[in-house]
Amino acid sequence: MARIVMKFGGTSMAGSERIRRVAGIVKRQQEAGHEVAVVVSAMAGETDRLVNFCREANALYDPAEYDVVVASGEQVTSGLLALTLQAMGCKARSWLGWQIPVKTDDAHAKARIEDIEADAMLASMAAGEIAVIPGFQGVSPEGRVTTLGRGGSDTSAVAVAAAVKADRCDIYTDVDGVYTTDPRIVAKARKLPLVTYEEMLELASVGSKVLQTRSVSLAMKEGVRVQVLSSFIDETAPAADTLPGTMIVSDEELEGSDMERQLITGIAADKNEAKVTLTRVPDRPGAVASVFAPLADANINVDMIIQNVAKDKGETDVTFTVPQSDLARALAMLEERKEAIGYFRLISDDNVTKVSVVGVGMRSHAGVASTMFKTLADRGINILAISTSEIKVSVLINADETELAVRVLHTAYGLDAAA
Repeated sequence: MARIVMKFGGTSMAGSERIRRVAGIVKRQQEAGHEVAVVVSAMAGETDRLVNFCREANALYDPAEYDVVVASGEQVTSGLLALTLQAMGCKARSWLGWQIPVKTDDAHAKARIEDIEADAMLASMAAGEIAVIPGFQGVSPEGRVTTLGRGGSDTSAVAVAAAVKADRCDIYTDVDGVYTTDPRIVAKARKLPLVTYEEMLELASVGSKVLQTRSVSLAMKEGVRVQVLSSFIDETAPAADTLPGTMIVSDEELEGSDMERQLITGIAADKNEAKVTLTRVPDRPGAVASVFAPLADANINVDMIIQNVAKDKGETDVTFTVPQSDLARALAMLEERKEAIGYFRLISDDNVTKVSVVGVGMRSHAGVASTMFKTLADRGINILAISTSEIKVSVLINADETELAVRVLHTAYGLDAAA
């Protein structure tokens, strides 16, 4: 017998028919003798609808009241799933964030989980009751409802799994695992049986939409084994234990497996990037700090940074990337500080994509970056910026060349599935 936390996303919970399908999957796990807790998202599109209501009510809405409104989507699906399980003959009850409780800080709309007191819920599960938990929500020190930010249900599920010391946290999505790249772009993409926490963290941060970055970071910190599966399988399909998706594990567990290790695990593309260039910035101490300090203060994440070699006249060009959603704010902030920074022109381009190759094999193998650069050059794809980490190389390219770049790189690193 195992203790399993199962999480179902918005598309899996979109309507009564899909909720019944989810209930069937959950029931099979309990019938296999496992203790089960389920974390659910709001129905697909529901959170967006609730956010729009908040904006219509008050454009400068109070984040605490915003949380009250948007947290209701998960409350609805948790209650409906509990009712559906009861109709199937299962013992089940919903546990709202404040009832467990899931304790967070008081940063409304982007709260972080501080502690989960799971004793009462564990006693209920031990007695054969399925715990159904709304993801994305918690309770502040003042006793008010909080939400964890978009995609927060993944984080909720991992946190619950850590709190109840689950054997595994199964994340059910509309895909059946983590692939070497987006199968919609590369038909020969392969599903990966095992991926390390670090690789998944890098993939999530550079465009892979399978798991939220915060949830992977928490799983790595707490040592929670996470499995990515599809809820869109046939009613009579085997349970997750016998039809696995992708397991997210530690380096040690991966090294202990019999799986042949690929140099590169996957390739991701992120179109949510924008490039900003400041020309003729004074080449003096503190000049670059005057560019990036205000952006940091405004919580605008800067990724790739290039500073050209200073010209004879003591000036240099600085190029960097920001999320597309923050581009307008970043440009406005830099325009306001033009005189203080001392640049000549401000140029932006949002028709760009960040393409990344990720793999722990990079640590012990040279030539990964050169293979990437040569492969792109052979296809006439120009690199606009480069950034690296220990297990990742990212390049910025024109957005129109995204699919070609992903395909040729997938082949260059030997990731194509056998025909």
